[in-house]
Amino acid sequence: MKRRTFCLCGALALLASPLRAIAAPVQATLYKNPQCTCCEGYADYLRQNGFTVDVKPTNDLAEISQKAGVPEKYQGCHTMFVDGYVVDGHVPVEIVRKLLTERPAIAGITLPGMPSGSPGMTGKKTETFIIYAVTKDGRPPKVYATV
Repeated sequence: MKRRTFCLCGALALLASPLRAIAAPVQATLYKNPQCTCCEGYADYLRQNGFTVDVKPTNDLAEISQKAGVPEKYQGCHTMFVDGYVVDGHVPVEIVRKLLTERPAIAGITLPGMPSGSPGMTGKKTETFIIYAVTKDGRPPKVYATV
């Protein structure tokens, strides 16, 4: 009986190591306008969903987004960099996780503007959120997901 318990504990220990690596927090850097409070709400939302977020206030947000490949008309109110991708705006965490799992050959994703009821924003969700994929080659963004 003791041998069986020892073997079972050993097997569980071996399985736990990869699971810890999978469950490790995802590191993200979020650039925001210094006066914007909804961006802090979005960062808190990400933290509650297993992300480690470094928030950096900046007055150069539009430039940061544009350099990352997000056209002006598709920009959100903050720009985040996570695991080699740009995530612009209040993108729901399940879509960020989809991006990080699928790893498409794009620059990143964006939810333009500041839609009511989106993560970090106040109000009730009144519309379908359209998240766009932004390319690395300057081609127009295409729909990546809807929520």
